[in-house]
Amino acid sequence: MKLLVIASGPITASDLEEAVGEDATEEAEVLVVAPALQESPLRFWLSDADSAIAGAERVQRESVEELTEAGVDASGDTGEGDPLEAVQDALQTFRADRIVVFTHPEGDQAYLEGVDPAEIEERFGIQTTLRTISA
Repeated sequence: MKLLVIASGPITASDLEEAVGEDATEEAEVLVVAPALQESPLRFWLSDADSAIAGAERVQRESVEELTEAGVDASGDTGEGDPLEAVQDALQTFRADRIVVFTHPEGDQAYLEGVDPAEIEERFGIQTTLRTISA
């Protein structure tokens, strides 16, 4: 199974297992994409992307390291600040069987972080699960 993981914060193997089941992660090929999320609409519209890109690089690096250490076949990349665009771009080179989106709790979300899994499923035709990043 090919899993596309969109993560706004670092995730662990247990986070992924809770989302898709332990059996699914054992044989999965995982691509972790961290969108370059802005903290505010102002930063987004001013195209102040440096800190967002650095944050996304840290998220994907930490997530891939954690998953790899747990025995998951994982690779990572950064993506556009809009999670839907990040999914679309990732699917150009990684044809996922399933998508898992990890976000911060609603009150802690960055600009554009909130995403509707039904919208992703409708747009891309791939089963999508939404999970909150564990603390």
